[in-house]
Amino acid sequence: MLFLIILLIIICVALGLFVLIQNPKGGGLATGGSGSNMFGVQRTGDVLEKGTWVLLTLVVVISLAITAIGKTGSIGATGSGDSKIQQQLDKTPTPSPIGGGIKPATTPAPATTPEAPKK
Repeated sequence: MLFLIILLIIICVALGLFVLIQNPKGGGLATGGSGSNMFGVQRTGDVLEKGTWVLLTLVVVISLAITAIGKTGSIGATGSGDSKIQQQLDKTPTPSPIGGGIKPATTPAPATTPEAPKK
């Protein structure tokens, strides 16, 4: 699972770089004064755009894989085996929703009687 998380971080950094080096295609805040594509910029833009989509797809697939592994412990694991944390949560008593809560244990009365005052 650690490998997938590291791979996801690397892919996210690469995706950010792919997005940042793309030429803006116009509209919004990316509108510039020059609108000419010279020296084959369109072909480079196509490669970057396809790379962005591939990296985005990888981010989604790896994120889903990490979620599946995190929920079950391993891919393809079946059964209703709860995690240790869930078992511990099941053992703890739940307080009453109306505020009664769990009553504290009462302390027993002292076993000895107080001494009589001396005269």
